[in-house]
Amino acid sequence: MSTPHLNVAMVGHSFMGAAHSQAWRTAGRFFDLPLNPLMQVLGGRDPERTAAAAQRLGWRDVDTDWRHLVTRDDVDLVDICTPGDTHAEIAIAALEAGKHVLCEKPLANTVAEAEAMAAAAHEAARLGVRAMVGFTYRRVPAVALARQLVTEGRIGEVRHVRAQYLQDWIADPEAPMSWRLDKDKAGSGALGDIGAHIIDLAQHITGDDIAEVSARLETFVKERPVAAEHAGLAGVAAASAERVPVTVDDAAMFLARFRGGAAGVFEATRFATGRKNAIRIEINGSRGSLAFDFEDMNVLEFFDASEPDETAGFRRIQVTEPGHPYVGAWWPPGHGLGYEHGFTHQAVDLVNAIAQGTQPTPTFDDGLRVQRVLAAVESSSDTRTWQEIPV
Repeated sequence: MSTPHLNVAMVGHSFMGAAHSQAWRTAGRFFDLPLNPLMQVLGGRDPERTAAAAQRLGWRDVDTDWRHLVTRDDVDLVDICTPGDTHAEIAIAALEAGKHVLCEKPLANTVAEAEAMAAAAHEAARLGVRAMVGFTYRRVPAVALARQLVTEGRIGEVRHVRAQYLQDWIADPEAPMSWRLDKDKAGSGALGDIGAHIIDLAQHITGDDIAEVSARLETFVKERPVAAEHAGLAGVAAASAERVPVTVDDAAMFLARFRGGAAGVFEATRFATGRKNAIRIEINGSRGSLAFDFEDMNVLEFFDASEPDETAGFRRIQVTEPGHPYVGAWWPPGHGLGYEHGFTHQAVDLVNAIAQGTQPTPTFDDGLRVQRVLAAVESSSDTRTWQEIPV
């Protein structure tokens, strides 16, 4: 018997759209899925560009009206890869139309939008319709192993969390303006774009939520040249002579206290020259420590404090064995995975949850929890005070 189809529509086809398309193309070819993802329709505003993207990325059809797209009978799931200012409207409409939803992070631009999305997801779940937010780095095998080790108690009581997300793609003050530097579209800058990832990773790996923060946001370059042409996959375009204000942060730094008592230090910046995509997280516990850096993404460092001092030290675990999370579907041991594989694992987990009638994670509630931390960080920076995150 043939595997039933899951008809997927995707709205947006730039950087994240390309990554998600790669995932939908490969998920059913490496993993044994109960539903076969069918790349049915690609949504975009410009007919010519959307048609070209659909041909390049492997989508069967195009639709230039997302409102029509979410009601189509040949669509079961809507994958949202658009700027943050459109997430709430598209996701809520899709859920109300009975479509499963995968929405890129951060979930929304404001707490109010995220609350509305979480409420819509709860209502849709009563009818068996599922919603998931795309914190893809959870699906890196080394990160999944870190979560497993913490859950098993291998590092004991968590005491310290240090998390950084370091990039440098706008360190040049002449780098042109993009939607990611516009608060109306992006919500925030480094904080929401990349800081959201390390907030989610810290809460996910530890199994604990951030309770309060003390923060500072910084914008180093106050205005930038206007892009002279449409941006490519990385959001970088040529510049014109006209300059416009940057309305988001370039860097975010904050202290945190977790509800379980752990202390946290967080930094997210797009001005760390020489760092391209360094996602670093170290967790120190009463019985040991874990450390991860995405720039060496197939390795997890583990310290077992119970070992004798003479031989104790951080151990480099090559997370490429068949028994490691997700790895068994790919290559022989020692043949590492890359950036794109996390998106495939995301699609696999979502398809399995839909087929099993279970709630995929991270949920829209998880996205809302991150959104509340983002809002508290902004408020703390504005007021120069500690800010509590509501439960």
